[in-house]
Amino acid sequence: MTISEQIKVLCVRCGVSEAELARRLGKSPQSFNSKMKRESFTVEDLEKIADVLGVEFNREFILANGDKV
Repeated sequence: MTISEQIKVLCVRCGVSEAELARRLGKSPQSFNSKMKRESFTVEDLEKIADVLGVEFNREFILANGDKV
């Protein structure tokens, strides 16, 4: 599974649209969508995504119930 696919699954599991995630990250939905298509996320980007969604990131996303995405 690609990182963009993981982020999409994470959004669904957290009940947040990709557009809302973009806004929470301080980015436009268009800019975030471009980043998703390019698969151009840094570890810092992924840590911030985890932070704004309230999940743990340890080179993978871990939901509050322990499920990994």
